[in-house]
This record gives sequence, C-alpha cells and structure tokens, in this order.
Amino acid sequence: MYLSWPSVALMAVAVPLAVVTARPETVWAWLVLVLVAVVLDVALTPSPRRLGARRSLEGSVRRLEPTTSMIDVANLTGRHVRGLVRDAWQPSAGATGDRHPLDLPPGEMRRLRTALEPSRRGDLHAGPVVVRVDGPLHLAGRQLSIPVPATLRVLPEFASRRHLPSRLARLRELDGRSAVRVRGAGSEFDSLREYV
Repeated sequence: MYLSWPSVALMAVAVPLAVVTARPETVWAWLVLVLVAVVLDVALTPSPRRLGARRSLEGSVRRLEPTTSMIDVANLTGRHVRGLVRDAWQPSAGATGDRHPLDLPPGEMRRLRTALEPSRRGDLHAGPVVVRVDGPLHLAGRQLSIPVPATLRVLPEFASRRHLPSRLARLRELDGRSAVRVRGAGSEFDSLREYV
C-alpha cells in the first residue's frame, strides 16, 4: 500500500482545522473520515498480483552504446488498471525514462521501453519491475515488485571502428584475396585481342 499526495494533503488539513475550531472532536472526525476514504480506496484498487510482466532486451551491447529494455505488461484482471510502472536497473546501466504511466484496459497488453546507455562493462543485472496501481479515488493504491530477471552483457567500447574497413582491405591485399593490380582505363578490350 502507498499513499498519494492528495491523501497527505487531506490529512494536513487537520492542522488548520484544529487551529480554527479549537475542538478536538472535529479534528478526530476529519482524520477518521480521511482514513476511511484511504482504506476504501485501497480496498477498491485492483490487485497488482494479477498483472503479468515480461522483459526483453538485446543479448550484448558495447559500452556507451544506447540500447532498449522492453517490458510487456499484461492486464489479467477484469478491471481497468491505472498506475505507474518502474523498470529498475542498477545505476551503471544508465537507464533514462524508467518510470512509465500505465493505463491498461482489461485483457490488454502494453509494451514499455526504457533507454539504457551502460557506463561500465560486464554483466548488468536488472532489478524488479515495480508496479503501482492507483485506487479509484486516487488517495492511495497498491504496490508490488515483480521479479523479472534479465542480464545485459556490456562489452568494451570499440573506439577504432572507423579504421576497420581500411584495415580489412589491407589484410585482404596481404592475403591475396583482392587484386592489387587492376587494369587501367583504355584496357577494357585487351582480353578480346587476338595474340599472334
């Protein structure tokens, strides 16, 4: 369970109410009313346990190269689900835009994308997918961490990639797989000439 800012604001109204009315019964009645509304909101919230999540990503990527982590969230409940989904990664994965709003009708699925730009090499392990489902009154809701394991292998950067084509051409020349001497202009018909 979590509380949203409107419920905290409604509870904070009790302070000015206590100053203005100077009656503790009014303050307690207000706090009980807000507490009942919060409990009712949590009771009417769809369960996040009935949501399915699957993560997919590339097997390996170079350091400092952008990649994308995709989460498929499916609504297996019979009710409309609104809330927030967080794709948790360790800080060195460089995840940006990892919090996604969720508005999911019953029986449907959404694909959420998180941009990653890993800053260190090695195996980066994904954290859980955290789902927050808002209640109908938006005062409180339910939260669940769904373990969806994934590993992104980050290889060292390849800074000399721009030199690769010329180096490969040079290796082919040395190996003899490419012609070093190419006929020049004006010799197109030399192979058709009869030799005497």
